[in-house]
Amino acid sequence: MISSERRGRGQRLVIGSNPERNRAHNRRVVLEVIRMHGHMGRTEIARRARISAQAVANIVDELLGEGMLIELGRLRSGRGQPPIQFAINPDGPLTGGVEIAADHIATTLLDLSGTVRGQAIAPLQSASPDHVPMQVAREIEKLCETIGATPARLLGLGAVMPGPFEIEGMSSVGPATLPGWNGVDAQALLSEATGRPVSIENDATAAAVGERLYGAGRKISNFCLLYFGVGLGLGVIRDGVPMRGAFGNAGEIGHVSIAPRNRVGAYGSEGALERFASLYALRERLAAAGVPCNDSDELEALFSQGNQVVMDWISEAADYLAATVSMLENIFDPATVIFSGNLPDLVFDALIAALEPLPVSVSTRANRSLARVVRGQTGRFTAALGAAALPLHDTLSPQLSLEYSPAAEAAD
Repeated sequence: MISSERRGRGQRLVIGSNPERNRAHNRRVVLEVIRMHGHMGRTEIARRARISAQAVANIVDELLGEGMLIELGRLRSGRGQPPIQFAINPDGPLTGGVEIAADHIATTLLDLSGTVRGQAIAPLQSASPDHVPMQVAREIEKLCETIGATPARLLGLGAVMPGPFEIEGMSSVGPATLPGWNGVDAQALLSEATGRPVSIENDATAAAVGERLYGAGRKISNFCLLYFGVGLGLGVIRDGVPMRGAFGNAGEIGHVSIAPRNRVGAYGSEGALERFASLYALRERLAAAGVPCNDSDELEALFSQGNQVVMDWISEAADYLAATVSMLENIFDPATVIFSGNLPDLVFDALIAALEPLPVSVSTRANRSLARVVRGQTGRFTAALGAAALPLHDTLSPQLSLEYSPAAEAAD
């Protein structure tokens, strides 16, 4: 058994294991305990991680040598020799996250404490596998340069792409999925271009991870996230862990037919949700009206001007999304449903307001501490943040996010 868990007030405490075969796991536990508490001495690390003092001493020495930890000196408190304190090295290894969308690439760099060190968005002229890998490499290199780092400091990269993965003929709207990638080993191509290990994830799942670690889901262990990329995807966090499915395709809700609240529904590909409630659907309607809209700033300006196409789309999308929210609530019983992605905050707020009145579901309860639907807090970098957390998770965390409850620990 790799880890043991103890719950207190709904929290999970992941602890270490002493057998040598679990050394890699114990390294992650040590790193996560230090990250959570800022700085600690060896004895306190061993107590909180429940790993032997000798094992902790060996692991700390290793992590110091690898540049993952730094020594802060001694903490003066009480009698006796004060303990030497260790902390995550803010200038040590980095992890990178890349969102490869149909029309842009978003990149993020994190240090091992989970702090964002750099972010950038660049237009993508071609989403083909012949073009994307080298542009990803260039964007990562440029972002490293802006913070005075080299790509050699990267432990690894997380890359997210719109799904579904390895499914032919399943695309509901325009370029909601990336053309030309079927049968292509994206992980190998990106790793070869960047020279770093790469993890691949569905964009909506990564977005849910991003909101879980950095945004509206930080204190929520169970939520659903509707991700507005070009199409529409679903990320589900259950007990703090993302639901991925057997082949990484969990959450392809944009391809589902939904009966709208106040309109006549269609079924099959013509009734797919993202044909009505997606950024692509909105841009399609604007283009038909002769109104160009290529980025978030232009869309926000159109909304602020009261553009009728945008207002009509909000009304239509809300009719489909209200039913979608109710369905998700009845299936997953989440604490809330988060709307996140590439829409401006003002448009998200108007869209959420237009959902009312939401259909009755298991979430229709009095005295809710959270609204049934809330806006995400990480903006257009939601998926890239989640992508950067993938190698961070592999290096540092025994679980997606080790939760700590002082009340639970005091009960020992």
